[in-house]
Amino acid sequence: MTKNQNDIKCIIAVDAMGGDYAPKNVLIGALEAYNERKDFELILIGDKQKLLQVAREENILLGENMILHSSQIIEMGDTPTSALKTKPDSSIVVGAKLVKEKKAHAFVSAGNTGAMMAASTLIMGRIEGVSRPTIGASFPTSQNKFCLLFDVGASVDSKPQHLFEYAILGSIFAKEIFNSTSPSVGVLSVGEEEAKGNELSLAAHKLLKASKLNFVGNVEGRDILKGNVDVIVCDGFLGNVILKFGESILALLKSRIKDYSTKGLLNKIYALIVKKVLKVSLSDMDYQTHGGVPLLGVNGISIIGHGSSTPLAIKNMVLRAKEMYDKNLIQKFQEALKEYAV
Repeated sequence: MTKNQNDIKCIIAVDAMGGDYAPKNVLIGALEAYNERKDFELILIGDKQKLLQVAREENILLGENMILHSSQIIEMGDTPTSALKTKPDSSIVVGAKLVKEKKAHAFVSAGNTGAMMAASTLIMGRIEGVSRPTIGASFPTSQNKFCLLFDVGASVDSKPQHLFEYAILGSIFAKEIFNSTSPSVGVLSVGEEEAKGNELSLAAHKLLKASKLNFVGNVEGRDILKGNVDVIVCDGFLGNVILKFGESILALLKSRIKDYSTKGLLNKIYALIVKKVLKVSLSDMDYQTHGGVPLLGVNGISIIGHGSSTPLAIKNMVLRAKEMYDKNLIQKFQEALKEYAV
C-alpha cells in the first residue's frame, strides 16, 4: 500500500458469512490464524448479531471491535455481477471496498466464487498492465516441489497477451511464495515442438520466447506432475478441466482402496497400511493445506476459498494473505509487469 509497508500493521478483512458452513467455520479458522500470529489486525464482516451468537454457542472469545456489520449475503446461487448491484451491503462487496479504500490490505472469502472474482476485479480494480486477472493452482510433483498452473478458471477463454501476463504474475508468485530462484515457464500444448499447438498456444509461445522470462517452451499435460517446469500457462477452460480432474484423483484412490479392503481380512490390513502411507505422502494435495487461491492481477490481495472450507482451510487462507502482504507481492507484481512489458 505504501513503500514503508514494514511500518504499517497488516489488516486482513474476512467474509464471515461466506461458505457452506459460515459463520462457524470462518470464525474458528480466522481467529485461530489471528491467535497464532497476532501480528495483524482482523476484521470479520457479516451480521453482527449472528456472529456474536455463534461465538457464544461455541465459547469463542470474540471482541465486538473485530466485527464490521453488513446486512446482506451473496448466496452461492446468486448471479455474480447482478448481486454486486442488488446487494451493496453484502459481506463480499463491503470487503472489496475496504481494500479499495485502503482500509484493509487483504480480503479473504469462501463465499460465491464468481462474486468474489467480480468484486475483486471491478471494485479493487486491476494492477496497471493487467488486462485479465488470473487464478492459479499448485500441483505436487515427483520432484517434491509444486508446479503452478495459470489460469484455472478465472475466465474460460484467453488471448496470447493474457497468457503472457499469467506467466509474469505466476513467475513472481512462484519466486516469492515457493522460493523458486528463477522460475521456469512453459506453455501447455499438445507437443514439445515449437510448431505444435493451436493458435493461442503458438502466439503465446512467440510472446514468451521474446521475453526476459525463463521460458522453456511447450510442455505437455504429463509435465505438470513431473516438476520439470515451475509455471505453466494455458487458457482458463483447459486449466479448469485439468484442475477438476486432478481433484478427482484422491477420491478414485480412496474408492479403489476401499473396494480392495472388502475382499478379505489380509486385504483389509494391506489397505489400512496403504491408506496411511497415502495420507502422509499425498497430504500436500489436500486443499485445506493451501486454504484458498489468490486472484492475481487485482490491485489488492484477494484470496478465494472452497465453499466447503473447514476451519483449517480458513486459517490457512488468512495466513496466505498475510504472507503475500509480508512479501509485498502487489508492488512486486507492478514492478515485474513494467519490466517484462512488451
